[in-house]
Amino acid sequence: AVVSTQSTGELHPDKRHLVRGNIYPVPDPSFPFLGVHFTPRMDGSIWLGPNAVLAGAREGYSWTDVKPRDLLEMATFSGLWKLAVPNLKYGVSEAARSIAWPLQLRELQRFIPSLALGDIVNSKIAGVRAQAIAPSGSLVDDFQFDETCPGMLHVRNAPSPAATSSLAIADHIVNRATTVFKM
Repeated sequence: AVVSTQSTGELHPDKRHLVRGNIYPVPDPSFPFLGVHFTPRMDGSIWLGPNAVLAGAREGYSWTDVKPRDLLEMATFSGLWKLAVPNLKYGVSEAARSIAWPLQLRELQRFIPSLALGDIVNSKIAGVRAQAIAPSGSLVDDFQFDETCPGMLHVRNAPSPAATSSLAIADHIVNRATTVFKM
């Protein structure tokens, strides 16, 4: 299944002084998403969000990006249904916050109560993050190795930017490759 993490905007330049580092909530171990957060960028901007919603396409960066083939594949995967049905309320509230900025603002105000709707600058920033879901409906933690093709080692489900740049994870992959390829 494809999960889209869509930012709801950026913090207005006049309010950037309120954020001096990453601000994240304590993660809910039931879900792989961090919830709304403030992310300072190298150019000085502060991204707000993201939230996680089911995307309408593998590369669906907006609500209007829909690919029937991708939707059909998701709709016929029983694992998605096993995950979605018990978590329907959570999913609907994530989707609502993705569409309605005032709802997202309430979440952001948990960390900076003085924020107002005018402090959010419209942004076209969105990202897509694949989240592997097992046939049982459970979310696959971290990454998986696939060695089904001889001579290849696929690393799947590296859901976090931190995972893709972690030296410890790179070391683990090198060790696994050394074993698989008998190096």
